[in-house]
Amino acid sequence: METERKTLTQLSVPICLETLFYMLSGMVDTLMLSSVSDQAVGAVGTTNTYIGVFIIMFGVISSGMIAVMSQNIGAGRPGIAYQARQLGLIFNALIGIVMSVVLATFSGGILRIVSIAPALLEPAEIYLRIVGGACFLNALIPIFSSYLRVFGYTKHSLIGTVVGNVLNIILNSVFLFAFDWGVMGVAVATVISRVVNLIIVAGMGAVLIKAKQSPERITSRKIFAQIVKIGFPSALETALYNIAMTFIVRFMNQMDVDGMNVTARSYAVQIANFSYCVGAALAQANAIMTGWRIGAKEFEECNRGTRKAAIYGIITATCFSVTFAFAGHFIVHIFTDDSQMINLVVKLLIVDIFLELGRVTNLVYGQALKTSGDALFPVILGAIFMYLFAVGGTYFLGIHMGLLAVGAYIAMAGDECARAVGMVLRWKSGKWKSKGLVEV
Repeated sequence: METERKTLTQLSVPICLETLFYMLSGMVDTLMLSSVSDQAVGAVGTTNTYIGVFIIMFGVISSGMIAVMSQNIGAGRPGIAYQARQLGLIFNALIGIVMSVVLATFSGGILRIVSIAPALLEPAEIYLRIVGGACFLNALIPIFSSYLRVFGYTKHSLIGTVVGNVLNIILNSVFLFAFDWGVMGVAVATVISRVVNLIIVAGMGAVLIKAKQSPERITSRKIFAQIVKIGFPSALETALYNIAMTFIVRFMNQMDVDGMNVTARSYAVQIANFSYCVGAALAQANAIMTGWRIGAKEFEECNRGTRKAAIYGIITATCFSVTFAFAGHFIVHIFTDDSQMINLVVKLLIVDIFLELGRVTNLVYGQALKTSGDALFPVILGAIFMYLFAVGGTYFLGIHMGLLAVGAYIAMAGDECARAVGMVLRWKSGKWKSKGLVEV
């Protein structure tokens, strides 16, 4: 079975559009919720941050699975890629069910533990109980989407996301404005759209990819060990990041009693996500190509491709984030008429210019390192800088120095830029070349 090699553009554009539609769905959620109240926006934005903490275990398999699948595809062994997907599917399904039960059952207690702003507690609990209770969908969708992507079917993964998100927007309109369900309506729409997305990507993978028929096989224990070797450090890095974000959000909830600072962050994140989606797409596309090339022992191509993806990402992130900062007053006015909120969000968007530059570099080089097999270094780097700069800086600048949300954003920008420098230096050292998973 041959897999057609695709270019960075062919891979990244559909992934970018897929991410963009996902981000648009979140933005539409925010826009629609803003018609209910700013507190509803803050509740959903804050709750999604906390949901991320509880679904990090899915990343143990997802990220490791991509590395194993892409390297074996590059080495001409698609049958082993199929084995990796099957193991990932079983593991994530089991973990997803457990997480869904925990989040649905203990939603109120979880939110009280993290000291959510009192004004946000009730709508946040409703959203967490419904969306968190269906988080097993978050465990399964990435498995099937990644399977399509590593075989080059990025357009088909895009179709699943587009259909799901269009449905989400339609259902949001019905549940919010016809049924007047508020936050509950947004949560129910989110779950239904994810079910449809899962059905589409699972069905397309079964029809389009025939890797199951390829004869190559190795022991499941060996594949699982390879997946965990890459996936566990990658998931640990994600865990460290998400836990750091819970500290940051908790500090921001303590900055005022009505949740203004954390709500401003929710608005700023929705806007900045358009810049983020390009960098994330380039990083994911380059990671797939890195896996293919390492499987085929094409190391110099890895170097050139990763550098190219980083340059494209930096240029694009700069253009987007500067535009958002200059047009900030107009953009934020779409969401809210509160002049104090608008001014605060614009300040965050200005700081976000530097945050995005660091983040896109971090994404491209970090994903390439993980897919190459060099997954431990990003964890060590993250453990140092995320807590020293992002968490410690948020407390010092935001609370101690009184800069509030602006101080938190300065701290997060410092973290991203510091880690970006470390990732680039690690890649240039060439140590990743000896970390491949495929034995020739």
